[in-house]
Amino acid sequence: MIWLPLAKKSWKDDLIAGLTGTIIVIPQAVAFAIIAGLPPVYGFYTAMITPIIAALFGSSYHLISGPTTAISIVVFATVSEMADATTDIENYVALTLVLTSMAGLIQFAMGLARMGKLVNFVSHSVIIGFTAGAGVLIAFKQLKHVFGLEVERGSSFYTTVKTIVSNIDQTNWYVFAVALGTMLIAIVVKKFIKPLSRFYMLIAMVLGSVLAYSLGGEANGIENVGKIPSNLPPFRVPAFSISNIQELSTGALTLALLGLIEAVAIARSIALSSHQRIDGNQEFKGQGLSNIIASFFSSYMGSGSFTRSGVNYQAGAKTPMSAVFAAIFLMVVLLLFSQYASYLPKSAMGGIILLVGYNLIDFHHIQQVVKSSGRELIVLGTTLFGALFFELETALFSGIGLSLFFYLEKTAKPNIAILGTTKTHRFINIIRDPDVKECPQLKIVRLDGSIYFGALEVVSEFFANLYEKGDVKHVLIIAKGINFIDLAGATWLSYEAKKWQDNGGGMYFSGLKIVSQQILKKGGFRDEIGEENFYPDKPTAIREIFAKLDKNICENCKVRIFHEC
Repeated sequence: MIWLPLAKKSWKDDLIAGLTGTIIVIPQAVAFAIIAGLPPVYGFYTAMITPIIAALFGSSYHLISGPTTAISIVVFATVSEMADATTDIENYVALTLVLTSMAGLIQFAMGLARMGKLVNFVSHSVIIGFTAGAGVLIAFKQLKHVFGLEVERGSSFYTTVKTIVSNIDQTNWYVFAVALGTMLIAIVVKKFIKPLSRFYMLIAMVLGSVLAYSLGGEANGIENVGKIPSNLPPFRVPAFSISNIQELSTGALTLALLGLIEAVAIARSIALSSHQRIDGNQEFKGQGLSNIIASFFSSYMGSGSFTRSGVNYQAGAKTPMSAVFAAIFLMVVLLLFSQYASYLPKSAMGGIILLVGYNLIDFHHIQQVVKSSGRELIVLGTTLFGALFFELETALFSGIGLSLFFYLEKTAKPNIAILGTTKTHRFINIIRDPDVKECPQLKIVRLDGSIYFGALEVVSEFFANLYEKGDVKHVLIIAKGINFIDLAGATWLSYEAKKWQDNGGGMYFSGLKIVSQQILKKGGFRDEIGEENFYPDKPTAIREIFAKLDKNICENCKVRIFHEC
């Protein structure tokens, strides 16, 4: 907990952010629990226990964990196949807690195995697209509370938009006034009242509640959060059994992976603004421990929340203590003030979350992607629209898959340049200057990239064409740009070098990195190629290779590009 010294200085900021987060989580906890097929109280249990453990043992200063939409949907899909949430709620809850514990164990094990580097494959464009998509999704999901319209729970983005547009004439203007008023108050306080700017969300929600009351409240259709239970999470050992573990194993693995990707993607997206370094392994451990421990306190599977994490950061949180404060405040609210918190208007909260959703869209970075790279734009667009029209996990996996595809496609085409020399004996790519000259007996090739199974087709085709021309018998590979060589690449190099040697010439390497030679040495390929064919630098290589050239050809050569000539 290297952030503890910072927490001593910023506890006021964390306190305000925690209090704001508490107000936000109350209606969400109810909604997510219902989506998961559980009684509302289990959403509160998850919002109390999970964020504390995840904050204390994770790496992000701003990530808030707890119940989420995507996780709740997967929980329901997994457990509902084994128990009916309506007629067999006790068994349903018991299986949910086992599922949560198993998923947590998988996450923690992945953290111990230092698999956090897997998140490095989630590219910058995927995170920007995912964040923007989630921001739009969050905002549009709140429109029903902004316009006071009925939208079926769990509706897709398309269905939500269609319902809102087709029923816009039925807008409850009292509800709309509260939502718009709350949003305008938040903007005004944040932009123009600097001394109170960090309290803008809290002030807006309080004044929004006052506005709702002055407009007649529920009498005019301004719906409140409603009755909130007032008991703390009880200790309960999950019903572990061989049959339960076997039946829930696939769902646990899916939830574990989804939860990790979701949490780390959110943590990294916020880190783009906070400039904090995220430790993937530590985040894996934190998420795992939070779900393991939470499952013993009647909490179901949790992960990072886009909405609450965004609110937390924008409310001025500086350390993970904000998550601890939020959980403690929620406990206090449920025990002492549940009857007051129940009067919070959903429309006021909808106006605030609408702002949060907008702020999650990083217009600056999206503009950069649009200008800089067509491939990155495809990745960003796929992730963004995937989040809107498919499931969040589908959007993430699609974006990650596309990123990897483009990366592999790029690495499968390493840059291969034939080098010649200028009058000053400087080696450059022959296509850059038509006046450069080449040795008629030695072809000098610079290879930038990696020699691995994916790149072999391009590399082998180049050298095959070079060999078939029969112009030269010796080829020197300037190998400083070779990043790594895999087993397939090493096998091919050994075969190719032998081919050139059998033809009375040779294949030579200059400046090959030590790290790139590991498989060559361990597999005996360096010995097969010949130790004498590896040189530390270009001058040494040319000096040694020059001695092997046909001196009869050298005597009549007019090029004479080497010092040795």
